[in-house]
Amino acid sequence: MKKTIATIILLIFCLPIFAQSNTSETYILLKPDRIFDGERMHAAWWVLIKGNHIEAVGEATTIKVPANAKVIDLKGATLMPGLIEGHSHLFLHPYNETSWNEQVLTESRAERTARAVNHARATLMAGFTTVRDLGTEGAAYDDVGLKTAINKGIIAGPRMLVATRAIVATGSYGPKSEVAEAEIIKGGEEADGIDGITKVVRSQIGHGADVVKIYVDYHWGLNSTAAPTFTEEELKVAVQVAKSSGRMVAVHSSTTEGMRRAIAAGVTTIEHGNGGTPELFKLMKEKGIALCPTLNATESILSYSGWKKGTDPEPAAVKQKHYIFTEALKAGVAICMGGDVGVFAHGDNAQEMILMAEYGMKPLDVLRSATSVNAAVFALKELGNIKAGYLADLVAVEGNPVEDMKVLKKMRLVVKDGVVVKE
Repeated sequence: MKKTIATIILLIFCLPIFAQSNTSETYILLKPDRIFDGERMHAAWWVLIKGNHIEAVGEATTIKVPANAKVIDLKGATLMPGLIEGHSHLFLHPYNETSWNEQVLTESRAERTARAVNHARATLMAGFTTVRDLGTEGAAYDDVGLKTAINKGIIAGPRMLVATRAIVATGSYGPKSEVAEAEIIKGGEEADGIDGITKVVRSQIGHGADVVKIYVDYHWGLNSTAAPTFTEEELKVAVQVAKSSGRMVAVHSSTTEGMRRAIAAGVTTIEHGNGGTPELFKLMKEKGIALCPTLNATESILSYSGWKKGTDPEPAAVKQKHYIFTEALKAGVAICMGGDVGVFAHGDNAQEMILMAEYGMKPLDVLRSATSVNAAVFALKELGNIKAGYLADLVAVEGNPVEDMKVLKKMRLVVKDGVVVKE
């Protein structure tokens, strides 16, 4: 009896070890027609996954396939690294469903989190295995909890880099009330002066922010025109504090002066960049600052107002997007793929990539932007490329996206961390 009890106890303690060992020895062989490895396209390559990492990649004859490997035949498909969404708001949903103001003011935190859970799953199923989520827009630090739930396997979703509340200058951001004395929830955390912005940056980092998001300008000028918010000195201190902790700084900017101050401060990425000029893009290139142009957000908002693309003339905002995108490409600025999803539907992330090609970016460069470029800019090690030793975040689409970008919406396979989540 004593020996039996001892054996049972031993098995109880050893079972987790056995399970872990079995998981690490799980092999999956992927056999697509072609592989985009994050840099180049390769025909007739295979990928072997072991556990949650890529064991081998290359021509079929170079890969030793274990007898117990699960084989997934992807005939006609293109295999790519898991796509990386550079500008997301999982706690928002399309503005033609509910306006931004109404979402912030009338939807409970519980409702917004419930929506975010659905948005996270839709994003993953669309092939975006990582997102940089740039602000909860009034939902406090709930993105940190969402990220934790995904990491624990409680819900399905992408890897997340979170910005928590985002930082705005006092008085600049919404929602606003006609009653001056009314205290209402804000879409970002307000800060004032050198000491104020320093404290807020540190507070957000303390609450779990992976990235610091700052609105360097907003529609708070005379007659609601866009105007800079923080001074150059305030921004420099904020960047210094954030980067001293290893965090990147992403800034919302739609004005030329706001961009100039952000560039001088040494931020990591500029979101939107509508005030960009050849001179500013030259400076961005020199300082290694990337642009996240968010083309689809602009087109989506205009479509909600009645603009019919392909039928109606291009509005000034669309023409400006074409201009800044073209000038950034000419200057050689690193372009991050990020659509400001949440303004439009989660799961339709690939529409930004389709527009990037439509606006003049070479298809292969668009694929790089959503994989290796975003991984490099966001300091995501072992992601964004298909290489031995990298994490097994992989997706496959029907056909060849270099020939037709629309196939990016035909997701055939999604693998995250070595686990097949869509087949």
